[in-house]
Amino acid sequence: MIDALPGFVQTRLFRFLVVGVGAALLLFVLSWLLVSLGLSPFVGSAAAYAIAFVVAYSAQRGWTFGGEHDHATALPRYLTLQLGCAVFSGLVSHVAVAHFGLSPLAMSALTTVATSALSYVASSLWVFPARG
Repeated sequence: MIDALPGFVQTRLFRFLVVGVGAALLLFVLSWLLVSLGLSPFVGSAAAYAIAFVVAYSAQRGWTFGGEHDHATALPRYLTLQLGCAVFSGLVSHVAVAHFGLSPLAMSALTTVATSALSYVASSLWVFPARG
């Protein structure tokens, strides 16, 4: 069945991007829904983030990178990578505005691309390395 899909859909980078965008949308919808249902913004957003994290990890491990990586190794690495990406995005944003004077829109675009690239490379090489 997978062989019937177009070639670009079968690529790891495409699947990585689909999972990332899907996780971001899930975070957006869940944080809105939970806060709308009466949870505090902190609790609602934190719960939404935790759910989106689990979904993203599961999809990246299973669909993007083939599901053959041991959770005892991959999950702590994924968590570490995501924490590192959060710090990296803050640094990129700061440099983009403070040193290059980028607008908020340009800063957001640069931060998204740079952080996504770092996340993909580190996921490919360290979190979910190719077996062989």
